[in-house]
Amino acid sequence: MKNSITALACFICMIGFGQENFTAKREQMVKTQLIARGINDAATLFAMQNVPRHLFVPDNMKTYAYADRPLPIGAGQTISQPYIVAFMTETLQLKESDMVLEIGTGSGYQAAILAKIVDSVYTIEIVKPLAVQSKDRLKQLGYANVNVKWGDGYHGWPSKAPFDAIIVTAGADSIPQPLIDQLKIGGRMIIPVGPHSYVSHLVLVTKKKNKIIKKKLIPVRFVPFTRQKEPDGNN
Repeated sequence: MKNSITALACFICMIGFGQENFTAKREQMVKTQLIARGINDAATLFAMQNVPRHLFVPDNMKTYAYADRPLPIGAGQTISQPYIVAFMTETLQLKESDMVLEIGTGSGYQAAILAKIVDSVYTIEIVKPLAVQSKDRLKQLGYANVNVKWGDGYHGWPSKAPFDAIIVTAGADSIPQPLIDQLKIGGRMIIPVGPHSYVSHLVLVTKKKNKIIKKKLIPVRFVPFTRQKEPDGNN
């Protein structure tokens, strides 16, 4: 009996140590990968500090969850490196009252970051297994203000538009017009634009009353923006 109690205590200690280790790695990530590289938005840093990235990657990738690199999440998709997630989030200058559309849910990590900052997040994933997994994961982790849908992100989510901000996490040849249409006046969109086989650039799109302003930011690499053969009829 004594040996059983000792073994149980050791197991609990190991779990606790593992969680503390992830916490320490996350704190180090924020300091060395984000703050040291110019990310200074308080809301973005708070979200990056408080969303457990290791719960959004496959089990065999958890060791690398806080490394300065993208990671595979299955179905040929990736979770972006922490700096890119933070950079894109900060660039949108989000407010607590904002409603945000995300194209490319992936593992759900970017949606979780947004959910820590804004009122509501609507996110679309074209790969059905990832959409289902992310919906379940976000629900289990308590992100009640995130809505996940399987579908073609090119068309956006018209029934929930207009959005204060849109974030696209897949490289597009050009900026989809439906997404521009679904931005509020004064709204912002960040999207990687460029040839799929080459380096894209993040582009910040700002919608004014009488014009669309586009600003090229930093070079990046993203998985390609994919389309369904038939338009998604559940928008």
